[in-house]
Amino acid sequence: MNPIIDETEDILPVATRVWGRKEVFVNFYMIQDEASGNWALVDAGLKWSAPKIIRMAEELFHDRAPSAIVLTHGHFDHVGALPSLLKKWNVPVYAHELELPYLTGISEYPPADPSVGGGMMSAISFMYPRGPIDISSNIQKLPNDGTIPGFPEWRYIETPGHSPGHISLFRESDRVLLAGDAFVTTKAESAFYALTFKEYLSGPPKYFTCNWASAKMSVLKLLGLHPEIIATGHGKPMQGSEMRAQLEQLAIHFDELAQPAHGRYIQEPAVTNRYGLATVPARSGIHPAIKMVAAAVLVFSSAYILYSRIRASR
Repeated sequence: MNPIIDETEDILPVATRVWGRKEVFVNFYMIQDEASGNWALVDAGLKWSAPKIIRMAEELFHDRAPSAIVLTHGHFDHVGALPSLLKKWNVPVYAHELELPYLTGISEYPPADPSVGGGMMSAISFMYPRGPIDISSNIQKLPNDGTIPGFPEWRYIETPGHSPGHISLFRESDRVLLAGDAFVTTKAESAFYALTFKEYLSGPPKYFTCNWASAKMSVLKLLGLHPEIIATGHGKPMQGSEMRAQLEQLAIHFDELAQPAHGRYIQEPAVTNRYGLATVPARSGIHPAIKMVAAAVLVFSSAYILYSRIRASR
């Protein structure tokens, strides 16, 4: 039986026993196993997302803790609340082996690439944290056979490119796909699209994607699953024939629709291994307009912080 949901809350209904919620510009999800009733959190939002995640869990599952947390990848907007959540829920956190260096304090991710363009989220991406975090006491490597422990209805699909060990989750019975950031349903590079979740099926967020050849193969692999319902790290869930047509177009015309015209990782990817980041290509030139936007954001942010501190001291 599905938990009773207060429809006035901002829960994103995805499918049977699958729910999501937006936090500023990113999503996290909760899945429940039909047989056992156990549930798992998929991704963990931003640094301040813990109260919202806990509140959603209480709405859906009352005082029942998750049996696990599953990470599609370890970028800052997908693991932010983990330290707080693990103080409340001492549960295993599952991730792909190639994500472990960024989750155990060993390695930073490849640098963001603000030169890819597309909007404010790209322009300020050089300011985004790139880790690592250290949750060594809870992190566990996902099994090599594609299974997710405790959730036999689901399997994970290796979808690298946006990050070295990125995965997506797939439930065969109703063809529900939790794609993480392998592709998204809004323009993640645009602050307007990202914050409003304006619908636009597009490739992985350009500013953090460090291997475009792998990213393309990952989208083609997910297209081959013939998903009926998709839910991604950024944007609203989508389903139906129009979604399938858009995903097919994205996969077939990935170079034109998803890959940026220029950028640090276009000709040469970042080189990573099970120890983390090995080498990165030389930084590409940043368009003067991007530099101006970035400078304006820094000035505005600094002024706002100063104003807030002065107001708080009164």
